[in-house]
Amino acid sequence: MHRANNTDAPYFILLGFADAEDIRLVLFVLFLLIYLVTVLGNAGMIMVIRLDAQLHTPMYFFLSHLSFIDLCYSTVITPKTIGNLLTSNKKISYANCFTQMYFFIFLGGAECFLLSSMAYDRYVAICNPLHYPVVMSTRRCCSLVFGSYVVGFIDSLVNELCMRILHFCNSNIIHHFFCDTSPILALSCTETQGTEIMIFIFAGSTLMVSLITISASYVSILSTILKINSASGKRKAFSTCASHLLAVTIFYGTMIFTYLKPSKSYSLGKDQVASVFYTIVTPMLNPLIYSLRNKEVKNAVLRVLQRREGSRRLK
Repeated sequence: MHRANNTDAPYFILLGFADAEDIRLVLFVLFLLIYLVTVLGNAGMIMVIRLDAQLHTPMYFFLSHLSFIDLCYSTVITPKTIGNLLTSNKKISYANCFTQMYFFIFLGGAECFLLSSMAYDRYVAICNPLHYPVVMSTRRCCSLVFGSYVVGFIDSLVNELCMRILHFCNSNIIHHFFCDTSPILALSCTETQGTEIMIFIFAGSTLMVSLITISASYVSILSTILKINSASGKRKAFSTCASHLLAVTIFYGTMIFTYLKPSKSYSLGKDQVASVFYTIVTPMLNPLIYSLRNKEVKNAVLRVLQRREGSRRLK
């Protein structure tokens, strides 16, 4: 039966974790807990940064937007995944599927360039500390964040336009737990080479430009740190970017494994594990990484709690 992407079959079926029947309840509980921690962690990070004046700096301005993106990023994917683990109805309409894919790519692209902006911020702070207040002005920080969202918007728009022209025959079953590019391309009965090249160029450019920016920033940072004479100075300088470096490694490692390869090499098992990591687990890890490894965030949390406790006692 012919199934076109706008008419004959009005929905896809997210097969997802169909091969994990025996542990579906375990996955449901695990993903639900992860999502709750993600929401509380990222919302808490945003609130602490906004409430504590000592965190009103470029570094934490970027971090608040990273938390916002991670919160939205997880919300686009995780609730639907959790719901599918408990129900036999795994249908998702074409409109909802392409909307999910649009926001997933939009937020992913924005996060790539936001991480680049954070690396540039650390570069200026360590390599040019005297010029830091001038270089990382409020206007420049806002421009970098706005630019990150614009890049994500363009990436997602190009991807959406490329995917919309495809037609789907024989099957509408997506062998994945969310609407992603590779498993949907695998369903197309029309020629996808041009679409794959266009998506690869834009996705690859986003990943490579942001990764090159991050790498160049950290090469300069490392060179500067090695020139510091005191051991305590080196530790302090490294500690300011260790959390960001860890978050970058986790995010880019799984993204590159999944996307910078032809769709022909798509593997449900391996790609699904990698996808779980960067769509569900990473948004939970980021606030934990930045809070547990950062004394300023810990102290800010204590100050906020003390102020609330003090105001409660006055009442």
